[in-house]
Amino acid sequence: MLHRPLLALTMVGAMCSFLPQASAQTQPAFEPKEVRSWLMRIHEAASHRNFQGTFVVSAGGAVSSARIAHFCEGANQFERIDSLDGQTRYVFRYNDVVHTLWPQARVALVEQRDLLNSFPALLQVGDDRIADFYEVRPQGLERVAGHEANVLTLRPRDLFRFGYRLWAEKVSGLLLRADVLGEHGEILETSAFSDVAINVQSQPEAVLQPMRRLEGYKILKPSFVPTNLETEGWAFKQSVPGFKQVSCVKRPLDGAQDGAPPDGQQALQTIFSDGLTYVSVFIEPFSPERHTKSMLTTLGATQTLMRRQGDWWITVVGDVPTATLKAFAGGLERKK
Repeated sequence: MLHRPLLALTMVGAMCSFLPQASAQTQPAFEPKEVRSWLMRIHEAASHRNFQGTFVVSAGGAVSSARIAHFCEGANQFERIDSLDGQTRYVFRYNDVVHTLWPQARVALVEQRDLLNSFPALLQVGDDRIADFYEVRPQGLERVAGHEANVLTLRPRDLFRFGYRLWAEKVSGLLLRADVLGEHGEILETSAFSDVAINVQSQPEAVLQPMRRLEGYKILKPSFVPTNLETEGWAFKQSVPGFKQVSCVKRPLDGAQDGAPPDGQQALQTIFSDGLTYVSVFIEPFSPERHTKSMLTTLGATQTLMRRQGDWWITVVGDVPTATLKAFAGGLERKK
């Protein structure tokens, strides 16, 4: 989810530098082809540029930060993320192989998976529907982390998604900052570089060496089995406008990542996207010990809805309005 799987810094000074809302209205909205061009430029910069810097995320009063380094050599991508707050954690990625290390606990989580739209990547490759659900307007130039950046606003065309304000580095297109905006334009979450160097020298061994040195670590390798909702006996009686399914897997329940799940039970996870943001729907057998009560929680832009449905427990998570989560949960039905 822009599942933003990462971090933060207090951005009070930067927040005070926003252009007035009225100025956005004076700029004509981009045509669909222009929208696609801008967002693909941002996406490709995150994939094909070498950069490193300090990355911060501020959401719901919580602030976290990390150092991120990204290198590419030909078709290969290498990434390293070092958390700077809380428990020490390192994430190393070589293409679609991801190692997450907790050195104090001596635990390593090894996964093979696609990374969705984690900052500073943004656009889901191959999705051409952005302009159908967002109105995109330019807002001129501003400075972020010492770099000039083009500012874009993305205003949702309905109530099923949040708005965005994006700062893309003028020369490379690298996303330097992204704000998630609520219904009234309020900032729900900010992801940004506080400092970043672009076009740095590639250092793939800074990623590969730690991935090879797992002696003394307990290695967890959760299994993810591709499937589809219909095969598992589920369907949506109504779709949520703008969102389409991008993956569906069976995965171990929490606490069963290393080896077979208890009693053979697994969770079903289906991910939907509108091209910019993501919603995950988790379905697992209901357990009175694990699932005590229905709830709705909010942290920044991330909403989580949990509730019982017959013999099943449904969890819906996404950087979307509450109405969207309820639409997903309400549309889900058991077929067998």
